[in-house]
Amino acid sequence: MLILAFMEDKYFTIEAPARSEFKDRASKFLAYAWPVKSADEFYAHLDLLKKEHFKANHHCYAFRLGLDKNQFRANDDGEPSGTAGKPILGQIDSFGVTDIGIVVVRYFGGTKLGTSGLINAYKSSAILALEASIIVEKRAEDVYLLTFQYHLMSAVMNALKKLDIVVVSQNFEDIARVEVAFGKSEVEAKMTQLKAHIQGVSVEEAALINQIHGLEIDYLYSR
Repeated sequence: MLILAFMEDKYFTIEAPARSEFKDRASKFLAYAWPVKSADEFYAHLDLLKKEHFKANHHCYAFRLGLDKNQFRANDDGEPSGTAGKPILGQIDSFGVTDIGIVVVRYFGGTKLGTSGLINAYKSSAILALEASIIVEKRAEDVYLLTFQYHLMSAVMNALKKLDIVVVSQNFEDIARVEVAFGKSEVEAKMTQLKAHIQGVSVEEAALINQIHGLEIDYLYSR
């Protein structure tokens, strides 16, 4: 079970923006792919692309978001229903990636491609954009802020090291502040182990501890 939970924290996405070009019977299809974390972020890219290619006939797109991949959208932008957005989304899914958006900009060349031709063109454009991308494996994490008094410094820092917890940043001024990252599926277990190490008690005893004097733990964000 622990192995399965750990694997659930892993996902694939693209490392950086990528671009490709596909042509069919004088129509030009420019495909753009971006790593994105939200629909708003994707639409910001789309808006800029529409301004850049304001003479284009269509700006068709699809995106898939989240570790569970439940947030998605496909849009044909005036092309016949199902001939653009779905083929793009289909390739995102075929490559097994998430947190990604792809826009295919079409400049009409004067010759109609037909339903099958359009599906092939948008599918091929998405494939080329994905092939031009660097696909990377990432770990889905929740980031927390540990704020603690200096008398806990040794206990906290030793616990983080022993538990191999990722330290995102640290600041030691009037009070110690350390940002740490946990895999999404391991937050509860790691928090309990952290408390156990700091307090010098068993995991079972630590599970009953709601708060440690001099230590505050606050959720910051997910990444």
